[in-house]
Amino acid sequence: MQPKLKSKVRSDGRDVGEVTRVIVDPITLDVSHIVVGGNGVGTLERQIPMTEVQVVSEDLIQFRGAPADLDKFPPLKRDEYVTTDEVEIAHLEDHLHVQCGEVLVPLPELEKNVKRRTFFTNFTHAIGVLISLPLIFPVLKYLMKPMYAPFDNHWLKIGSVNKIKTEDVGVQFKFKKKVKEAFMPEADVDKNVWVLHATPKVLDAVYKGKDMDFHDPNGRVIWTNKKEIPYVAFSGKCPHLGCGYKWRSHKVLGQVFLCPC
Repeated sequence: MQPKLKSKVRSDGRDVGEVTRVIVDPITLDVSHIVVGGNGVGTLERQIPMTEVQVVSEDLIQFRGAPADLDKFPPLKRDEYVTTDEVEIAHLEDHLHVQCGEVLVPLPELEKNVKRRTFFTNFTHAIGVLISLPLIFPVLKYLMKPMYAPFDNHWLKIGSVNKIKTEDVGVQFKFKKKVKEAFMPEADVDKNVWVLHATPKVLDAVYKGKDMDFHDPNGRVIWTNKKEIPYVAFSGKCPHLGCGYKWRSHKVLGQVFLCPC
């Protein structure tokens, strides 16, 4: 006979509680534990293996040990179990003959510490990602293509060197540059550079006696500035914060490029 819910639990001739739940082995479909609560157990519900049950009758269960022995059994950890309403086990009804109530089944190892709703939500999201990945990848590849486009290194015509009348004096050249941003129409953007007709002393300070190579992202040399060419061009923006600097007279340094920052 199987233990029934609400059955009295007795030990050494006195009641020690009642069966509040039963735990079923999902493999054998037999009751493996009873959960005892009530008198003699306090507010805790303790799970007792069926091997500790001596006699099972219609409305009474005889505990094999003494009443004090109940304390050695572990309290019920409800979050480690699911009810038979939450999980479907084939032919369970054919083997289980307890009254209506909460019949527990151990939670599968893979779902421990994960709420059932959270588990299936995450599982659904994972399936959705796997299904949509083949559709999303071509779109991402198209959107990211401009990131891997080569740099625009073509020459720009900014003006005539005849505009420079004095050596070692910065002369500003303003021009328009065609810029094509990703997925945007081409536009003319105002740019400027400063050009010096440098003396040998300034050239030596810039080049340190050797030519200056410029490389692409792959390390290949795309241009070499020759140290004997007297013209030196500087970007119109400060490399620190992008400020627009000017050629100004300084009390200590003399004629220099001055930036607001």
